[in-house]
Amino acid sequence: MQQGTGDQELLRQLQRGEESAIEAVFRQHYAWVCRSVLRIIPDEGIAEDIAQDVFYELYRKRRDLNIQSSLKAYLRRAAVNRALNHLRDQKIRFAEEDAAPVQESYLAGAQQLIEAEQLQSRIDQAIDGLPARCRVIFVLSRFEELSYKEIAEHLDISPKTVENQIAKALRLLREALAAYLPALLLLLKAAQ
Repeated sequence: MQQGTGDQELLRQLQRGEESAIEAVFRQHYAWVCRSVLRIIPDEGIAEDIAQDVFYELYRKRRDLNIQSSLKAYLRRAAVNRALNHLRDQKIRFAEEDAAPVQESYLAGAQQLIEAEQLQSRIDQAIDGLPARCRVIFVLSRFEELSYKEIAEHLDISPKTVENQIAKALRLLREALAAYLPALLLLLKAAQ
């Protein structure tokens, strides 16, 4: 994925040490980086600290930056890695996670939109109801798109444990959402 011209220019300015560049990157991406961390660590204070660390490190390493992907992808990966490191280092138990963002709905009609939002809310509740370890592994796999191996390395567990936890999460989610399966199928059909 190639980064946009604006990102390239910001990175050049950043490498030259122009303060306005880090300010621009911070303004454009800070809230998004915080949300990325909140998906893993549902504590706003910790998420903000980690996001600030990401930008501090970006500025500290500015002269040696060699970002091959987009700036946004680089910041997301840095945020996810720092969040995972925080979890590993602190060995904290997870509090209930904030609801996952509602996916944009392309359904026509107000009734279908309401049904989609209600279903998304129920899915979020089902994910929130997963056991803490199971939920974190599921979120890292499905929302952060980490491989089983990457999750295992970050959480210092075996890939087999990751696989078992994903299977457990899917089983629990199927059970929790069984009553909503017909509605989900109808909404998916209407979206096509």
